[in-house]
Amino acid sequence: MYLFLLADRVARGLQRLDADRISQHVQFLLSQQMPDGGFRGREGDSDLYYTGFAVRGLAVTNALDDTCRDGVARYAASIDPQSLNVIDLLSWLYTALVVQAAGGADLLEPLPDQFAESTIARVEKLRTKDGGYAKSEQGAAGSTYHSFMVALTYELLGRSVPRPNALTQFLYDRQRDDGGFVEIAPMRRSGTNPTAAAVALLNSLNHMESDIADDVIGFLSDVTSTEGGFQANTRIPFADGLSTFTGLLTAQDLGRKDVIPPIRMLDFVERCLELPTGGFRGASWDQQADVEYTFYGLGILGLLHSTDVT
Repeated sequence: MYLFLLADRVARGLQRLDADRISQHVQFLLSQQMPDGGFRGREGDSDLYYTGFAVRGLAVTNALDDTCRDGVARYAASIDPQSLNVIDLLSWLYTALVVQAAGGADLLEPLPDQFAESTIARVEKLRTKDGGYAKSEQGAAGSTYHSFMVALTYELLGRSVPRPNALTQFLYDRQRDDGGFVEIAPMRRSGTNPTAAAVALLNSLNHMESDIADDVIGFLSDVTSTEGGFQANTRIPFADGLSTFTGLLTAQDLGRKDVIPPIRMLDFVERCLELPTGGFRGASWDQQADVEYTFYGLGILGLLHSTDVT
C-alpha cells in the first residue's frame, strides 16, 4: 500500500539520525494528544485530520506505545466512518489499520458487513464527467488532489479504482505547459502539491510516461526557493514544509534527488522548520509547530537520509 510503503521508506531514513533528536519530536507529538485520545489541531480540540498525521509521525519514529495507541483507538471508535468525507475517511482508515498493526483493537470489526461496498458507492457519487473525483457531490469538475485521496481510500479498502483509463486521461488533461499539474481544470498555473498527487497517481496506475516525467522535473526546477526548499507555485516567494516534502518525494520517485541539492534542503529544514524544543513549523514565517507539519518535517529528513546527503 502506498502510504505504508512511504512510511517504511521514511522510517528507514530516520533510523540514521541521532536518537535524541528524534525523541524531541516524538515528545512534541505525544504532547499534542488530548484526553479523548485524539490529537489537537491548531484550533485546540481533537481533530481526525491531525490525528491521522500524528499517527503517521509516531509510526515512522516507531513511537506508538500501548497507551497512546489505545487512546487513539478510543478516539477513532467514537467516530462513524460512514459519515466522513474522503479526506477524513482516509485519515480514519489509515489510523485504524495502524492501530491494528500495532497490536491494538480492530476498529473495522464492528462495522457493517457491507461497509466497503457502501463506502465505495458513496465515493463514486463524487465521480465527475471528466474522469476525476470532485470534493463534494455538487462539484462539476474533478480535483487532482481529491482524486488521489480517493485512490488511496480504495487501496486501504482493498479495492481498485473503477475506470482507471478515464482517471489517467483526467490526469493527463490537468498537465500544463509549465510541466506541472493543476488542481482543477480552469487553472493555468501548476502547483507543487497537485503535481505530486498526479505523479503518485500516474505511477500507481502504471501510466507515467518519460516525457511527462521530464516536464515535471522542469516544473520542480522552477519552484525551487533560494531558501533551499520547494515553493507551492511560482508566484509564492517562499518555501514551505508541505511543498518541500511533496516536491522532494516526487523528484526522488522520478529518479532525481538533486533538483535541490540535499545538503541545501537539509539546511533549510534545520534552519527554518525544525524547532529545537521539538516539532516542525510550516514555513519560516510560521509561529508554531503542529502535528501535520511535524510529519512533513520528519518525512523530509527521512527521505533525505534514505540516500546519502552530500
